[in-house]
Amino acid sequence: MATTVKNKSTSTTKSAAKTKSAPKAIAKSKTGKMEDSEFHEFFIDELKDIYWAEKHLVKALPKMKKAATSPELAAAFEKHTQETQTHIETLEQVFSLLEEKAAAKKCDAMAGLLEEASSIIEDTDAGTMVRDAGLILAAQKVEHYEIATYGTLKVFAENMGHNDVADLLGQTLDNEKATDVALTECAVGFVNQAAAQE
Repeated sequence: MATTVKNKSTSTTKSAAKTKSAPKAIAKSKTGKMEDSEFHEFFIDELKDIYWAEKHLVKALPKMKKAATSPELAAAFEKHTQETQTHIETLEQVFSLLEEKAAAKKCDAMAGLLEEASSIIEDTDAGTMVRDAGLILAAQKVEHYEIATYGTLKVFAENMGHNDVADLLGQTLDNEKATDVALTECAVGFVNQAAAQE
């Protein structure tokens, strides 16, 4: 009877030892590069998607700046045009770190958002705050899409151990969030109220 108890105790100890070693194995796999995994391929594919998005956004922002009524909004679009060019360069750096060619794959979401921005310009009168309110709406839809994308891609990179890539994506994410805040301040500060009075 005593032997049986001893064996159970030994078995429990071995089981506990296995449980303790399991997290180390998981941690090791999380820091591995995983270049050949399906998850890594999906990650690269999504990087190509946002790369296309940024390259088309940088062409659309000057049109939005030209259509803006208020100098403040025009200046915000000018600033974000320069920042978007930096985002493109950052993504090219990311591709380089991952030893991948910087290639763009059509982003249907961004294509639709930019088409909507063009429609807002066409459907509103030049020189009105209603147009500015519409442009801010369109721009914030773009920002929220980018915030969601960069936030997710940063987490993907962290889970695959690409910490240098995650840091770069995190910098762009912070910049997108700051742009969104600046657009909100512009809208709340004067644009929405002026638009409501037109």
